[in-house]
Amino acid sequence: MIELDNRVEFLPDLTLIEEIATSFSDRLIELIITNNKEIQVINKEHRGIDKETDVLSFPYEDSPMSPLGSIVISYEFIKSGSNEFKHSAQDEFTLLFIHGLLHILGYDHEVDNGEMRKKEEELIKNYSLPKSLIIRNSI
Repeated sequence: MIELDNRVEFLPDLTLIEEIATSFSDRLIELIITNNKEIQVINKEHRGIDKETDVLSFPYEDSPMSPLGSIVISYEFIKSGSNEFKHSAQDEFTLLFIHGLLHILGYDHEVDNGEMRKKEEELIKNYSLPKSLIIRNSI
């Protein structure tokens, strides 16, 4: 189940991301869609990195009643990614959500041996999404 906190003028269709999320867990996911300015503040506060980013993930404590975690997505990155890779803003939103969800689930492309990339590829194929996330992560 997705709890949306939408702080921008983007109206996402949550149907597909709900389906993807529930294929992994039935726990609540807080989803915040915000702007670059706010995501930069969050990034600096929680990761010590003073710059905007496309998506941030915050897993919660693993207990039976707690939410799975929070995903924060920058609307400016949704727009720029959809323009750059020539697909819809909805597709870009879904790709960023998948990336954030996998981080919440414990995947980490910065230290793993390609497991996260492989899982992203699998989800992209299963849900007929654009392959731009795979291309980006291969560079």
